Amino acid sequence: MGCSSSRDSIFWFFLVLFIISIYLISILFWPFVSVIILGAVVTGVFKPVYKFIKKGTRPSFASLLTCALIFIILFVPIVFFGNALSKEAYDLYLTAKSAVLNDEIKTFLADNRILERVNIFLSNFNFELSADDLNKAIAETAKITGFFLYEQIRVIASNMAGLAINFCFMLLVIYFLLLDGDDFLAFIIDLSPLPKEQNEQLISKFKDMAGAVLIGNGLCGLIQGLLGGVVFALFGLKSPFLWGVIMGLLAFLPILGIGLVFIPAAGILFLNGRIGAGIFFIIFYLILSGFIEYLFKPRLVGKRVKMHTLLIFLAIIGGLQFFGILGIIYGPLVVTAFLTLTDIYKTNYQKIIESGGSNAAPPL
Repeated sequence: MGCSSSRDSIFWFFLVLFIISIYLISILFWPFVSVIILGAVVTGVFKPVYKFIKKGTRPSFASLLTCALIFIILFVPIVFFGNALSKEAYDLYLTAKSAVLNDEIKTFLADNRILERVNIFLSNFNFELSADDLNKAIAETAKITGFFLYEQIRVIASNMAGLAINFCFMLLVIYFLLLDGDDFLAFIIDLSPLPKEQNEQLISKFKDMAGAVLIGNGLCGLIQGLLGGVVFALFGLKSPFLWGVIMGLLAFLPILGIGLVFIPAAGILFLNGRIGAGIFFIIFYLILSGFIEYLFKPRLVGKRVKMHTLLIFLAIIGGLQFFGILGIIYGPLVVTAFLTLTDIYKTNYQKIIESGGSNAAPPL
C-alpha cells in the first residue's frame, strides 16, 4: 500500500513538472507559432520536390536546394509586388473614403438611370432604393476592401527586415523538417495517448488539406488572378494589378470566387455601352471558372479532401477575420482537425459513451 502511494506521488509530481514545462515551452515558441505552422504546411507541399531532388544528391543538399526554390517562388514575388499592391490598395481606400467616388457613383447612376430600372422592379415588393443608400453601400464596400488589403500588405511591406528575418526562420524550419520531419512525426505519435492509427489519420488529413489549400486553391487562385488582371489591363480598367490579386484571393472561396469581381465589372461595361466587352467578360468568367473548378482543380487535388462547400466557405471567411490573410490556410486546417476528430469519435468512442463505458474500453 505504501509503495503504491509512493508511486502515485511520484507520478503526480512528474505530471506537474511536465505541465509546467509544456506551459513554459509554449511561451517560448508562441511568438513563432505562425512561422512554424506555415513552415510545416509549406514543407508538406514541397516534400515531393525534395524527394525528387534527393534521388541524385545528399539529403542535406537536396533540402538546401528545395529551400532555395521556395525562396524564389514565394519571397521574391512578395518583395517585387508588395509596394505596387500596397499603393493601389491604399489609393482604392482613399478614393472610397473621399467624396470623389461618391460623386462618380451619383453621376454614373444618374447617367445610366439604374435606380429607375431597379425601383420599377422593386415596386412589385413595395420597396424603394434611394441613391444615397446605394451610393453608401458601394463606397463602404470599396473602402473596407481597400483598407483590409492595404493593412495586410502594409504590415508586410513596412517592415521588410522583419519579413526577411521571419522568412529566413521559416526556411530554417523547412530545412530541418525536410530532413528530420518523419522522425519528428514519429516522436509526436509516440508521445500521443491516442492509438497509432488515429494519430496517422489526423496527420494524413492535415497533409491532404494543406495540399488542397496551397497546391489546389493556391495554384488555381494564381492562374485566375493572373488571367483576370491581364483581362482588366487589356480592357483599360483601373488598378488591374490590385483586382488581379483580389481575384486570386477570392478564388479560394467556393460558390462565389472571382465572379464577385467579374460580374460587376461586366455590368459596368454594359452600362457604359461597351456591350462586346461585357459579353466577353461574362464568357471569359464562365470558361475560366468552369475549367478551373470542374476540370483542373479536381485533377490536381483529387478526391483526398472531402469537405462540404459551405464549410470551406465559412472556414475561410472566419479564418480571414481571426487570423488575417493567413486565415485562408488556417481556417480550413482548423475545420479539418474538428472533422477528423469527430470521425474518430464516431468510429471509436461514441458507442463507449452511449453504453456508459461499463462494458467497453477504448481501442488501443
